[in-house]
Amino acid sequence: MGRKVILATCSLNQWALDFDGNLERILRSIEIAKSQGAKYRLGPELEICGYGCADHFYESDTLLHCFQVLRKLLESPVTQDIICDVGMPIMHHNVRYNCRVIFLNRKILLIRPKMLLANYGNNREFRWFSPWNKLRHVEEYFLPRMIQDMTGQDTVPFGDCVLSTKDTCIGSEICAELWNPRSPHVDMGLDGVEIFTNSSASYHELRKADHRVNLVKSATTKSGGIYMLANQKGCDGDRLYYDGCATVAINGDIVAQGRQFSLDDVEVVTATLDLEDVRSYRGEHCHPHVEYEHKPCHRVKVDFSLSDCDDVYLPTHQPIEWQFHTPEEEISLGPACWLWDYLRRSGQAGFLLPLSGGVDSSSTACIVYSMCVLVCQAVRDGNSQVLEDVQRVVNDVSYTPRDPRELCGRIFTTCYMASENSSEGTRNRAKELASQVGSSHMNLNIDMAVKGMLGIFSMVTGKCPQFRANGGSTRENLALQNVQARIRMILAYLFAQLSQWAEGKPGGLLVLGSANVDESLTGYFTKYDCSSADINPIGGISKTDLRSFLQYCVEQFQLTALKSIMAAPPTAELEPLTDGQVSQTDESDMGMTYSELSVIGRLRKISKCGPYSMFCKLIHTWREALSPLQVAAKVKHFFQMYSVNRHKMTTVTPSYHAESYGPDDNRFDLRPFLYNTRWSWQFRAIDNQVSKMEVGNGDHD
Repeated sequence: MGRKVILATCSLNQWALDFDGNLERILRSIEIAKSQGAKYRLGPELEICGYGCADHFYESDTLLHCFQVLRKLLESPVTQDIICDVGMPIMHHNVRYNCRVIFLNRKILLIRPKMLLANYGNNREFRWFSPWNKLRHVEEYFLPRMIQDMTGQDTVPFGDCVLSTKDTCIGSEICAELWNPRSPHVDMGLDGVEIFTNSSASYHELRKADHRVNLVKSATTKSGGIYMLANQKGCDGDRLYYDGCATVAINGDIVAQGRQFSLDDVEVVTATLDLEDVRSYRGEHCHPHVEYEHKPCHRVKVDFSLSDCDDVYLPTHQPIEWQFHTPEEEISLGPACWLWDYLRRSGQAGFLLPLSGGVDSSSTACIVYSMCVLVCQAVRDGNSQVLEDVQRVVNDVSYTPRDPRELCGRIFTTCYMASENSSEGTRNRAKELASQVGSSHMNLNIDMAVKGMLGIFSMVTGKCPQFRANGGSTRENLALQNVQARIRMILAYLFAQLSQWAEGKPGGLLVLGSANVDESLTGYFTKYDCSSADINPIGGISKTDLRSFLQYCVEQFQLTALKSIMAAPPTAELEPLTDGQVSQTDESDMGMTYSELSVIGRLRKISKCGPYSMFCKLIHTWREALSPLQVAAKVKHFFQMYSVNRHKMTTVTPSYHAESYGPDDNRFDLRPFLYNTRWSWQFRAIDNQVSKMEVGNGDHD
């Protein structure tokens, strides 16, 4: 009796609304799966149209083109003799559903709509789809004419059902259903389903991968079974990076693991597994005399086997230890892959980065360098798509990248924009790092432009503002800092648009920003300064993590210039120097350290804390270093800064999403941008609590 099955799951770099490219990648994955002997191929969530279509899901065109692609898949000889499981949106009874379409040999076997939608973090599935909330209920779906003509079917099963082959039973989950406390795999497993599939569009966050892996292992630890997870990978047109990690597990053990970060558009992971191992495991763990209250699954029977009778010599995959990346490696790889997708799909010729010689802009430079390392490695590994893309970016069909520094020189421009407030130290640090990564580096001075702008103001008003160090007011001091910062933004875009032209080369450059997540949280940056760019690879990463990342780059890439950058105090260098030395520092300006900001940021977003509950938590967290009165002052100061500057988030540069406490107003952190900045009721609650604590301490003494 045949009992061994070969299963294939995929990570595909799909692009929203790129129907031609998406179709080609789906077909290639099926071809690879078949070549490896697989009889079942699972793909990512909504892979036909791409997960990130957003409000394009409302358009009838999106549904139409998905069915047109589905027809191409059905009629392709590549899809014959293998069960194909693809994702697309479908309208049933005038309601849109996020669906799996499972077909074999030009016949659709079933359509399984998503039952538990993702509506947290960056996910807004309830905006476009409805959940299928009819448990164990199956209806007839009337196929569009173009599919009827192809398959000869008028209707197919639509709903909560499973697939019963001649040798096993297969049930579907879709992404968030694995994460839900009422995951469908629990009841399916109790009803005899042996293979669970999960098509996902799960995006990367630092330190998140272990959560996903643990859920997959847990799904089959309790009641046995085989679990296959497919995932989107790459940037499909938004702030998110989908990080692959196609996975196969059996009875609580991972047996096959795809890569988390890579430049391969198509990755197929196969595993050979023994169904009898599932049955033996369940024989011990799922006792037949225990009755479970659940409706049986509706089974769609299919005359097809995943196994062959003659499989005794077929070796099965054995358990492996999942290899997790460190957070520093994740920062090096995730944003680098995202940048590459953005560059090759934007049609631009490279990047331009204002390089200040500080931790933030240096981190961005290191991520670009890491991207060049990945590109060179992919070309060495024979990735023809990457080679074709890089040749198009540099406009040279004969070019083959071999050295990351040399590639940086072709696609990466850095510029140090000095003012009279810039120190020699930052200039030298920027120059040394640029030399080590190989970027085309420029030094320029903005004083002439600053004086020109102030000259216009003085001519109109008859007044000339002064820095605080020279007797000016706080408003004058801030305005003088902002004019420098904003002129740098204008110059960055000028050079990005024309530097290629000046060298007789076609194309323009993407401007990179370098504001970290903590500065965005407090608004410690100038609106429309160098933080205003086309994209920002570090906008979702904390200063603490960036410093660890730079230390990693020193060791991994031998970028020794980073040592002096990490040793220098963070500074904007927008106020006059004192005896040639920097007198302005970021932490002094903000009134709190970056490590304190990281704690506050997590409490605000992840723990959902307002001012009062944040104070109540921090008096315990910081009790060794700060008194309740000092904690109260920190909390009040933060919320005043946050609310005064929240408007900056409405125009913040699109950033790589990496942190679960990111303040991105456009997608992730939906809050007002006009506040009563006095927070009178909230701060009074804190003051009352401080008073009670002081009285209590006095009585105790």
